[in-house]
Amino acid sequence: MLCLSFRLLILTALLASPFAVAQEEPIAPAGPQLPGTVWTSQLATFGLNEYTREVEALIGQFEEAVGHRLVPGEKGKVGLKIYSDSGPGLATPIPLVQAVIKALRERGYEKENIFLVGLNTLRLRFTGFLPSLITGKTPFEGHPVFILESGEFYDPGWFYDSPLPSRFDPVFLANRDEGHQDRLESNRRSFLATPLFLEADFWINLPVYTDHPTLGVNGALVNATLWNASNTSRFLQSPTNAPAAVAEMSAIPELRQTWLFSIASLQQYQFIGGPSYNSLYTVSDGEVWLSADPVALDTLMLAKINQHRQRWGFPIISEEIRTLEFAEVLKVGSASNLDERVVRVDG
Repeated sequence: MLCLSFRLLILTALLASPFAVAQEEPIAPAGPQLPGTVWTSQLATFGLNEYTREVEALIGQFEEAVGHRLVPGEKGKVGLKIYSDSGPGLATPIPLVQAVIKALRERGYEKENIFLVGLNTLRLRFTGFLPSLITGKTPFEGHPVFILESGEFYDPGWFYDSPLPSRFDPVFLANRDEGHQDRLESNRRSFLATPLFLEADFWINLPVYTDHPTLGVNGALVNATLWNASNTSRFLQSPTNAPAAVAEMSAIPELRQTWLFSIASLQQYQFIGGPSYNSLYTVSDGEVWLSADPVALDTLMLAKINQHRQRWGFPIISEEIRTLEFAEVLKVGSASNLDERVVRVDG
């Protein structure tokens, strides 16, 4: 019997949404609440040394807040969910990833036990996370890179279920042979990237920010959900379905228990025309943010994106896109009192 998360039932009742999360075993209770602080650090340059110093300072603040050091646990592995889906120019900065890896190795994690998770082979290669076809070299030699579109890193027992199929093909829907029901069920499911929450002590989200026509802000929440599962493009045609899917996926207790925090560099972000990269509409700020609250991070970035839109004469992101509101209903995070929760850190 497939079980439903109580949190998701709340959102379903509030929004009359048919979405649900399913698995083969009962869902475990949610873990302890992590700090809602947003720690920010200023970068003078975007080099490895600068990132290393600031990332170490930010992670140190988080460790102090939770009361323990991030040393290897029972599984002895850590996952890093990177973003490369806008292509070169707008991917998780390589020096940031290297700095996070360095901080983890100094805490006892072995190189081969720190793995990267991305979506698409071509984009991962073009953005430097997979070996160059010319040189055969990569900055992440010795680190496993899991490519979700390969289909190798999903488990049939872990999926997000919704009645919205990936396509509305009348021939597909009318073809009711013996395998029809199995195909229909598979078509409704988005399988989750299980290495992050089944094989790792914890995982760290490393998003890059753009705007998005149906999601509003493409950042911490989206990188951890829609870009972290299969069969999710079906949601992106609707400004109602996509925000609900992001909120409900981000509230899956197992995903939340092991999703330790997000680190977002503002080295490059895009305020209109996303998620496709357009250098005319990108901005660079010398800041790095760390928080266990993705709603807070995305809310702060929504304000920045809207400021740049207004400055350039573009309309702000529609308030009808309720991704952040839905996630807050499910207690994934909070947008309240952000002025009091942002703490500057000196590296």
